[in-house]
Amino acid sequence: MVISNIIFYIVGGIVVISVLIYFLQEKLIFKPERLQQDFRFKYNIPFTELFFKIEPNVSINGLHFYRENPSGLILYFHGNTRSIKGWAKYAMDFYRYNYDVVLVDYRGFGKSTGKRSEKEMLSDMQFVYNELKKKYPEYHLLVYGRSMGSGFATKIACDNKPRYLILDAPYYNFKKVVERFLPILPVKYILRYHLRTDKWIRKVNCHTYIIHGTKDRLIPISQSEKLQALSPSKITLIKIQGGRHNNLPKFNEYHNFIRDILKE
Repeated sequence: MVISNIIFYIVGGIVVISVLIYFLQEKLIFKPERLQQDFRFKYNIPFTELFFKIEPNVSINGLHFYRENPSGLILYFHGNTRSIKGWAKYAMDFYRYNYDVVLVDYRGFGKSTGKRSEKEMLSDMQFVYNELKKKYPEYHLLVYGRSMGSGFATKIACDNKPRYLILDAPYYNFKKVVERFLPILPVKYILRYHLRTDKWIRKVNCHTYIIHGTKDRLIPISQSEKLQALSPSKITLIKIQGGRHNNLPKFNEYHNFIRDILKE
């Protein structure tokens, strides 16, 4: 009787926590910085602000850092925190090698508007890519995904033909990330964001470069190793020894690899 009561309470607790996670996952997954629509960006390199009108009441905000005669354009998908106001500092990593850089905010981040869902967010990013293709030859485009943004970047590369795909600390799929922290919950059934990098990367035709720190505790490098194993002839895994999840730009090796990739 005692054992059955314990089991009952354990199962009941799992059910309650699962329900809470299902309804609160937006706040747990996304940590956006919201900006007023009249906020003015200020940087010391040339840029212009972009607004992609997806549909009535849905607009995706972006920044375009531009060169006079660029060697290409990097479409940068950032992680699950902040807004392009803060992420824009990483534009210099590519701008210095004569590349234009476009960063965009997801729905609910910065000045971007609209209700989030995986389907809608993926559609937004494809809309942005389509707009850029109107101004640049597709071979001119490179797609870069950082952490959570790696899933969006892979889907874009899967459905299009950019020059390269570059993934920074990617996950095998988003479910694997959540399962590490909530191993006893039925994540497959309560998670509304699955971001199947593992599924999409198999269909990417361009070469893929993965950059991952060996001491990343949020998304272990083993997830990148599994991604590379899916298509070893098309995926190059670059390991930053001692690198963690949020500090790869502090390593000279990271910048050397970015330079080598962009100068090919």
